[in-house]
Amino acid sequence: MHSFSPIGTRIRGIFTAAAVVAPAFFHAQAQTTGVLDVDLPDWLSLHAQDTAVWQFHPAFSSSTRGANSLDPGARGDETNTATFYLGALLAKGWSVYADPEVDQGFGLSNTTGAAGFFNGEGAKVGAAIPYFRLQRLFTRYEIGLGGDAQAVASDQNQVAETRRPNNIIITAGKFNVTDVFDNNDYAHDPANDFLNWSIIDAGAFDYPADAWGYSYGVSAEWNQGSRSIRTGVFDLSRIPNGAALYRGFGSFGSVGEIEQRFNIGGQAGSIKFLAFLNRGDMANYTDAIRLGLATNSTPNVALVRGYGSRGGFDLNAEQAIDENAGLFARASINDGHKEAYEYTDINRSLSGGVSFKGALWNCPGDSVGLAFALNAIDKPAQEYLAAGGLGVLVGDGSLRKYGAEQIVETYYDISLKYNVTLALDNQFIANPAYNATRGPADVIGARFHIAY
Repeated sequence: MHSFSPIGTRIRGIFTAAAVVAPAFFHAQAQTTGVLDVDLPDWLSLHAQDTAVWQFHPAFSSSTRGANSLDPGARGDETNTATFYLGALLAKGWSVYADPEVDQGFGLSNTTGAAGFFNGEGAKVGAAIPYFRLQRLFTRYEIGLGGDAQAVASDQNQVAETRRPNNIIITAGKFNVTDVFDNNDYAHDPANDFLNWSIIDAGAFDYPADAWGYSYGVSAEWNQGSRSIRTGVFDLSRIPNGAALYRGFGSFGSVGEIEQRFNIGGQAGSIKFLAFLNRGDMANYTDAIRLGLATNSTPNVALVRGYGSRGGFDLNAEQAIDENAGLFARASINDGHKEAYEYTDINRSLSGGVSFKGALWNCPGDSVGLAFALNAIDKPAQEYLAAGGLGVLVGDGSLRKYGAEQIVETYYDISLKYNVTLALDNQFIANPAYNATRGPADVIGARFHIAY
């Protein structure tokens, strides 16, 4: 049981602990024991991580090139994110979290050139000099509804506490929509498993987010037995793919998800059905093409935006084979008449794969994964790109021959000492940015990750 002090005392304690722990964090006993030699009160959690990703692709064939093209020359880039996770339990069931982060680096070709982009750790905003952002700042309130209380260990964005399995969880503030929705045990964490955008998340799930992937909003989850129901509303960007968000839900995205958990052969599995609807200033591809023809200019969605709606659906399944292996798959679709708003230029996506833990070959802590993604856009988007239009991530100046993106990714993640992992990753992509006259491209990568 936790011993509780007044909330005001706890809030002061949060800042005191941060001031004391942060300077000592990297000088703690982690380098010899793998754990922090810092005595924190039981109602406070402090964790940190650093993830560096290096990626390179050899030169590939290219007959066209536009503003959003993947550079056809041999190119390499890197990204790095360093994050602190500070959490505090203010009262029974009520916790608060803040995630300050330092980012640096660029995705390949400044995060353009493929709808299923290669680096899930890279933001759409690149910088050579490290810069600071407060990525998450949110509160969570849990209402127990029954069942035996279970201990929940301290972790990133989770204080140590007890929780009833049947509950209602309300989250409000700034966080990532995919912190709550579209989760998958085998493909959802680019710091530890796959890296490709259309594998770690549903490719056609155009969820509300700024250019770093975060939004202000509120979500509610009802967990009862083998079923969960989730809903939420979040601010959209002021302009598609923008760095600034609307406030007060003037333009917003709503999300709903139903999850059913089950067992097959004694092994856990689940299936989730998700629906989303975005409401904001967005363009119809056909309107942009018409204006371009009327003015003898390249179509530009920014010139024809008006308040409208765009929705879609996602089916997300996972199934354990045993405690060291599992399968996953996602299928998603959205309205292909409207421009991609936040995530990436995909109207239909199918992905799936398999993941194994190293205990199978006497390497505990290691893991290996193999996955594919098939991404497509509808006819209006094809015509817009063919006329020279630019999307969120794609746009080669023309699209003479359309082809669905075909992606295969494999990784091997090696567990080293002191909570360090090193992964080798390879992604093969045919028809990058839906252009059958470019590529294929082969992206070779490495990922360094440390977490406490």
